[in-house]
Amino acid sequence: MAFSNEVGIDLGTANVLVYIKGKGVVLNEPSVVAINRDNNEIMAVGEEARQMLGRTPANIVAVRPLKDGVISDYDITERMLKYFIRKTCGGGKVFKPKIMVCVPSGVTEVEKRAVSEAATQAGGKSVYLMEEPVAAAIGAGLDITKPDGIMVIDIGGGTTDVAVISLGGIVTSMSVKVAGDRFDESIIKYMRKEHKLFIGERTSEEMKMKIGTAFALEKPLTMECRGRDLVTGLPKSVEVSSTEMLEALEEPLQVICEAVHAVLEKTPPELAADISNSGIVITGGGALLQGIDKRINKRTGIHVIIADDPKSCVAIGTGKALNSIDAMESHHVNKRRPYI
Repeated sequence: MAFSNEVGIDLGTANVLVYIKGKGVVLNEPSVVAINRDNNEIMAVGEEARQMLGRTPANIVAVRPLKDGVISDYDITERMLKYFIRKTCGGGKVFKPKIMVCVPSGVTEVEKRAVSEAATQAGGKSVYLMEEPVAAAIGAGLDITKPDGIMVIDIGGGTTDVAVISLGGIVTSMSVKVAGDRFDESIIKYMRKEHKLFIGERTSEEMKMKIGTAFALEKPLTMECRGRDLVTGLPKSVEVSSTEMLEALEEPLQVICEAVHAVLEKTPPELAADISNSGIVITGGGALLQGIDKRINKRTGIHVIIADDPKSCVAIGTGKALNSIDAMESHHVNKRRPYI
């Protein structure tokens, strides 16, 4: 068990990652909580709860307390955070870490307050909020303090954040509620429409990871997909190809490309020239979708780089940013509103 007074948390729609100073990313688990409806007790959290999705009896429900990058169930989020903080940092009333939490770039003040309060209630001594694209850029190893334009696309579970960063701050950004979860939904819809097959969340996620693609592959991939036949109501399996996945994912991919285009249009010309030279960096779990870099390159004409370990970039960046908290506090940061 790690004991540290500085903790970085990537509070994602799909996964929660915890970074501890000096230890790195110590936890990466799904943002899922299984609750017993009869007594409101938590049965399982994280990976154990994810295994229960779509497989629970009537009195147990597996829920995702975050939707589209923001808290949809405050009480469950707080309990989930408390569980993860205790698991990684140790318990005890005396021990209260400084916590840096990431939020999407487009969140409102009310949503920011909800995240801040949930982290405080979960055991944080002081809570700081940081915008995801900035954390992603730091985690990807980019120097955001220079007066050069850096473009980051962070494709998470609930939101895709597109931002241009210079001199440590966001110059222009856009957040769309289309990301990994929407990819899964699009695959489910496609299978219903084209194959008359009803599949669950976990199956669609598996299809996305194995044969999902954002760009036509030279050699198409295939996999067997099992579900329930909507006509007969009986179990059925069909073979699905990556070409079909490209068709299924077309709509959400188009939304992400439009957001990238919109941010580039609003970018000052000097910074746009920098981005043209240095390229666009993609982070987040969505960066692992095959051909996403080629798709964005085709749309923008700019070289696209996928960050090393894209899933952990935000958590690593959040953790690294903790190092600057002391400097910020010494410059009289208003602690009542500790937003970066």
